[in-house]
Amino acid sequence: MATARPPGRGCRALPGWLLGAALLLGLRLCMELHREGPGSPGRRDPPGPPRPHLLPPPGPPRSARRRQVTYVRSGRRALPRGGGTTTPEPSCCTLRGLPRRKIACDHMGTDSLATDSSPATKPWLVCLDDRFGLAHQIRSKRCRLYSLGLGSDDTHFEVSMANDGCEVHRFDPSVKSAHVLESQRLWHHRLSIDWRDPHPAVAAQKPHSNTRKLGSILNEFGHHKIDILKADLESAEWKVLENLILEDVLEQIGQLVFEIHLHWPGFEVSGSESSVVRFWYSLLKELEQRDFRLFHTHKDVSKPQLFLKKDIFNASSCYTLSWVNTRWK
Repeated sequence: MATARPPGRGCRALPGWLLGAALLLGLRLCMELHREGPGSPGRRDPPGPPRPHLLPPPGPPRSARRRQVTYVRSGRRALPRGGGTTTPEPSCCTLRGLPRRKIACDHMGTDSLATDSSPATKPWLVCLDDRFGLAHQIRSKRCRLYSLGLGSDDTHFEVSMANDGCEVHRFDPSVKSAHVLESQRLWHHRLSIDWRDPHPAVAAQKPHSNTRKLGSILNEFGHHKIDILKADLESAEWKVLENLILEDVLEQIGQLVFEIHLHWPGFEVSGSESSVVRFWYSLLKELEQRDFRLFHTHKDVSKPQLFLKKDIFNASSCYTLSWVNTRWK
């Protein structure tokens, strides 16, 4: 004999069962969506053209709105302005990522206007191709060379350029007198080129202070252009180069011949290895953006094989790099 069920009990139990299942299913969907997030690879849009509300807002990409020189911490490639090819960002312990877009210079030299027979053995070289105008300036005796140093006794390059017809100004704080005329075209100045001028309070106490920015020296000497700027500043070159970039002094320079040092970050440059390399990279990239092109490199094999205090095989802690301003007239 069948047992009779109370009326209405089964009808109320079925909706409760369905309600519990619906709650579990909703919780699971919420957890899945939270774990994947919007736009994650786990979510797939239906096939067909993108829906209007998923399209990005009009305008240039975010990377194009920022300054061209970026400090990317990863090895990813940054999107250049206007598209095109990309330049790999530098890693923390190598120079492979640094901008090195070289151009060919058919005539390089230091001694007279003859082409050097072995330019790879000479650290201080200038480009004498007619298209850049330096050879014409030398022949017409209108060439001007600034040499920045710190106690160096090697003046062969300066003497040679003076004999060729350049007006040479050598700046070195170790010079005994304030201004010395060694020959008809070679001056020695007891001045040190820095990336900042002395503090006004210090300048007031020492009106003849021997530290100046290059821009201040140009104004003081009444020189508007330098055909060649040579610098051997023993790790101060990075901050001096930064100052030349920030104050637009580069526009007044035809060729740069810089000795760079890599065994430590340099004066007033600090941070992690990757941040130091990004700082160096940004300066060299700025040179490239201002139409300076590298035409010669020289590795000093006599110096320790150090890069930011680390031993690097077949490297050097000192290089001489030469650039020419392709817009120089």
